[in-house]
Amino acid sequence: MKAFGIETFGGSPELRDLPLPEPGPGEVRLRIAACGLNFADLLMIEGKYQERPEPPLTLGMEPAGWVDAVGPGVTGPAPGTRVAVHAPCGGLAEYGCFPAARCVPLPDAMPFDDAAAFQVAYGTSHVALDHKARLQPGETLLVLGAAGGVGLTAVEIGKRMGARVIACARGADKLATAEAAGADHLIDSEAGDLRGAIKALGGADVVYDPVGGEQFDAAFRATNPDGRILAIGFASGTVPQIKANHLLVKNLSVMGLYWGGYLKFRPEVLTSSLATLFGWYQEGGLRPHISYRLPLARTEEALTLLRARKSTGKVVVRVSGEA
Repeated sequence: MKAFGIETFGGSPELRDLPLPEPGPGEVRLRIAACGLNFADLLMIEGKYQERPEPPLTLGMEPAGWVDAVGPGVTGPAPGTRVAVHAPCGGLAEYGCFPAARCVPLPDAMPFDDAAAFQVAYGTSHVALDHKARLQPGETLLVLGAAGGVGLTAVEIGKRMGARVIACARGADKLATAEAAGADHLIDSEAGDLRGAIKALGGADVVYDPVGGEQFDAAFRATNPDGRILAIGFASGTVPQIKANHLLVKNLSVMGLYWGGYLKFRPEVLTSSLATLFGWYQEGGLRPHISYRLPLARTEEALTLLRARKSTGKVVVRVSGEA
């Protein structure tokens, strides 16, 4: 089978020929139709992601496809079932073996492209805004990196939860994408004085930040008293340093959110969240924004789109022509 991966951390990823894997105890083998890309894939290549499976490894954290075979002790999902999976790696291949417990059956109407773009982005934003920040109707939500893979879903979900949404992104095209997802106000991140622009709109009650760096600092200073700041990631490459006395003075809360981490200690949080999200999808309330769909042979190009921040929403690699 064909698989896209690395031999060592920091090495150049490439398309390789590998033997067909056999599912072990508790695993299913997936015939993969599509795999969503995430900024975390770039960190995985460098060995900088919080989960570090040992190389050589196949990249790809968000595959969707058909169950092809089951390992010992697996009672379901049965072969032929359409599922999506969240895993540390293994999705950018024609076949992969994953824990059966991580397989989520798909609604009949959900194409594999949408499924591959759905779990991590929507799941991260819903758990962050609902479970962690307890976003309330009428509050002001500021979304940094609002046209990115998770940022765009935060705009969409925040609006659905009744918030007034301020979207911050780079350039008119990305801001237009955020506006189409439901943003009420738009701020160009390169226009200067981000703090002043946020304050002019009344400040933020909840900040959703997958960017870090200077944007975090500006948003922190423009957060209203008793506000909540969600640290989702650090796409800028700079991890913010927080002064605790500033938290005290304004009664602020800063919360970290690693969506996949809940699999280890409270998986029911993710199960409940995904049930809500799939319900919204079936109602027509959510539609993943996929800016690029590329075949497995062009995965390096797909990763470059993420690295250069040329994509909006999600980038999906189509492994099968049936995606």
